[in-house]
Amino acid sequence: MLLAKWAIVRVFHCEVCGAELFFENSLCVTCGTPVGYSRGQGTMAAVSADRPICANLNRCGCNWIADPASAFGLCFSCMLTRTRPADGDLVGLGQYWVAESAKRRLIFGLDELQLPIKVSDGHVGLAFDLLSSSQGKIMTGHQNGIITLDLAESNDAHREALRESMDEPYRTVLGHFRHEIGHYYCELLALIPDRRDEFRALFGDESTSYEEALQRHYSTGSGHDWQDRFISAYATMHPLEDFAEVFGHFLHIADTLQTAQEFGLIADQQRVGPLETPMAELIARTWLPLTKGLNQINRSLGRPDLYPFVLAQPVIVKLAFVADLVVHASLRN
Repeated sequence: MLLAKWAIVRVFHCEVCGAELFFENSLCVTCGTPVGYSRGQGTMAAVSADRPICANLNRCGCNWIADPASAFGLCFSCMLTRTRPADGDLVGLGQYWVAESAKRRLIFGLDELQLPIKVSDGHVGLAFDLLSSSQGKIMTGHQNGIITLDLAESNDAHREALRESMDEPYRTVLGHFRHEIGHYYCELLALIPDRRDEFRALFGDESTSYEEALQRHYSTGSGHDWQDRFISAYATMHPLEDFAEVFGHFLHIADTLQTAQEFGLIADQQRVGPLETPMAELIARTWLPLTKGLNQINRSLGRPDLYPFVLAQPVIVKLAFVADLVVHASLRN
């Protein structure tokens, strides 16, 4: 089942003067009007008494309009953060700034796909613990709707060193968030009675021991032919990690296609959305030509490939499953 609901709103315009604005703007550089992203309107809005900017503007650069439901003047994205570095942790606070910027883009993308997002009430819903490893060892991960991020991932040198040591082609803060949110939506959308059999047919039995799979993965590796069936080497570790990797990749594709279309990088005859076109057609007709071009541009600049992935047919089938989950979730949302 496919649904044509995908919106293209990557570029915005100032309500006052009509000048072009971008997602990160907190000020219109043309007319000087303070602006913020209004989640309720899905666009950039002029800041006013009845549309105040988030109280975290100066703490983490948040440029979203405050949510009326917040007693502390926070926006919806900042309301999702359960724990942040202490005010005295200057290193952690600098890294927290980077992480919150990535999280806002994550939430924007989930909203565009009309996926359900509920602030955790301690029992159900979503929350983020953004923790500074300057205060102790932190494990990035997800458990029961709580996403934990080691804020050291916001440091480019630290993250690149880990990427190389783990032989990963790609590692970003936004990528971490998209992977971990995949675990959240796996529980919410895939591991339910109506979809569990489909999940297991594609990804495997999620009830197998995670700890044993983890030990096996780091002792024996992922095998030489993993690209024939998986999106990444890490996806081979356990069915739950396979799903999270595929879900995160679906978010990469959806967000990148939206941006590319808005900026005229995709020809009119190739303009398709991830919810309105069969995945195999989307990959062949639009995604592969786009990423080939982007890789060649990077090579022209002497840089590594921007998109260092191979999408085998089993991976495309898994992406199609994720797209179908998103469609049905948006119908219920």
